Amino acid sequence: MVRLTSAQTITSREQLLHLLYEAAELEHCLMCTYLYAAFSLKTDEDDGLDADQLAATRRWRRAIVQVAIEEMGHLVAVWNITSALGGAPRIGRLNLPLDPGALPASVVVRLAPFNAATLQHFIFLERPAGSAEADGEGFAAGHGFVRDRPVRRITPMPMDYDTVGTFYAAIGQGLRDMVGQWGEAATFCGDPALQLSAAEAALPGIARVVCSRTALAAFDTIVTQGEGAAAHAAESHYRRFADIRRELAAARAAAPDFEPAFPAATNPVLRSPQREGRVWIEDPAAAAVVDLANSVYGLMLRLLAYAYAVPAPDADKTLAADLALGLMHAFVPLAELAARLPASPRVAGNAGVSFITLRDAAALPPGPAARRMFCERFEQLADAARQLPLPASARTQAASAVLDALAARALAGFDLGTLAPAAPEPAAAVAAVAAPVAAAPVPGTIEHIEGRDLTLIYEGRRCIHARFCVTGAPTVFLANVQGPWIHPDTLDVERLVEIAHACPSGAIRYARRDGRPDEPPPPVNLMTVREAGPYAFRGDLRIDGEPAGFRATLCRCGASRNKPFCDGSHHAVAFAASGEPPTGSQTAMLATRDGPLAIEPQPNGPLHVRGNIEIVSGTGRMVARVTDVRLCRCGASGDKPFCDGSHARIGFVSEPAAGG
Repeated sequence: MVRLTSAQTITSREQLLHLLYEAAELEHCLMCTYLYAAFSLKTDEDDGLDADQLAATRRWRRAIVQVAIEEMGHLVAVWNITSALGGAPRIGRLNLPLDPGALPASVVVRLAPFNAATLQHFIFLERPAGSAEADGEGFAAGHGFVRDRPVRRITPMPMDYDTVGTFYAAIGQGLRDMVGQWGEAATFCGDPALQLSAAEAALPGIARVVCSRTALAAFDTIVTQGEGAAAHAAESHYRRFADIRRELAAARAAAPDFEPAFPAATNPVLRSPQREGRVWIEDPAAAAVVDLANSVYGLMLRLLAYAYAVPAPDADKTLAADLALGLMHAFVPLAELAARLPASPRVAGNAGVSFITLRDAAALPPGPAARRMFCERFEQLADAARQLPLPASARTQAASAVLDALAARALAGFDLGTLAPAAPEPAAAVAAVAAPVAAAPVPGTIEHIEGRDLTLIYEGRRCIHARFCVTGAPTVFLANVQGPWIHPDTLDVERLVEIAHACPSGAIRYARRDGRPDEPPPPVNLMTVREAGPYAFRGDLRIDGEPAGFRATLCRCGASRNKPFCDGSHHAVAFAASGEPPTGSQTAMLATRDGPLAIEPQPNGPLHVRGNIEIVSGTGRMVARVTDVRLCRCGASGDKPFCDGSHARIGFVSEPAAGG
């Protein structure tokens, strides 16, 4: 039981919000420090490590990044509670390193590369109450100080706490006291539609807060996952960091010269430092990379703030959250690159991303002005990525490709001319998000075979060899022959059209030449779960913002070399997954059953599908009717076909790892 002094007793909504703002800053800071250390680890084949060491550093990176992702989930939980109480979430924070007094003396926050001392500091921050863990060498506060006073104030004041768990216990008690005084409805007076939920952000444990039970459950999750957990749970942050400590000690014992990370700067800054303990990044190339990374990070915060200002359901809210999380996939290669570049000719060691925050990260007023600013900023960042003053590498190319794609998606999705509608129909919302960037076909080798009444179109990379063509029209599609193998004029045109419609992958399409209409979008959007195989989609498909026809088979085993499309690799890896998942609870008939279907493959994550869609088993049985769903494509989910976060646990990589 946490004992509170009279000064620490929370007596007003203002004071409770004040402490929640500190909680958000704390979670935000922890997330940044964990990511900084993770991005300094050596993870490339040419980083000078042997096979066992490289496997270890990659494993540690995955574990630390997963902890940081969970910290992001904690941060959203705190923001949701803040919003539920009628506050506006505190999206920003102070710049790093934190000056004394921003947090208790026992909580030191600075950016440092991965090493034994930094790891011990993480363990100390995540330690359970009563733990004897010491802080990492060099991380202890220069002097102890006391923030709270044994005098009750009307002005919200900070409180001291030994562990993060103690802090959350105090906030939780304040919440209970407020409910006891004002009741549930008066306490949770904020609009739930302003919060973020799983419909807008794929983060672990994210849920709307509507009462004390849901708020206290969120606090309990935060504490149990690591911040002052009462028990050393195997999956707690404390235990995961302790496991890395044990592995690091063993690796160092076997090879005393083992250096798992690059010598990234401790507390890097982009301008002449006003205080000691900072590293000024003067190298032009490193400064340009860090400048771009910081700007990507700043735009991410602005978009998250905007998402909290727009009530659901709204295309702007979903798009802003998606773009914000998408920016992390541009930030990661830039942050890794920064840790690999020299900081300055005047100091030894490398640079590192500094996570500079904007002076004001408050939400922009919803509407065309905010949307225009977002589109302008995306174009500026994409242009800066193309002009980085250093040789092209896998990391620069990855960051540039992501920013180009996000800039196009923002321009296509944000309506720059009108105010956002209060509650658009699902199909209208998806249309705004999924509007095609250009009318260009899906890239790849595509054959056009001219016939008398139509042109047959064959896209080999999408073919899954379902054999509907060679068995249904054997005179048109000649299997296993040399030379021309498609002869459209050997079959009645209407029958040939039916054969094309039966092709599940969309590898076979057509363009009529006889004045008859081309293939229409289906009247009902369907996604069929094929036994031990891919997802078969039918609808007006947009994949990664590009028009993709009306039929496609997308990989769900994780092994395809042509992601997101299936290439038959499920056979090679002996993928085992039922085509008959159970019928779920979401089976109510949709008001609209057709319309655009936006499929966004999340980097190293699931397929995010938005639009009216009926998910059916291989035999046609109803599984679910939804308008927003995330489908597993790593093959490891325990809730197939739905994503359960297993992609992060197994280290699923949707594209080849960046190097150089």
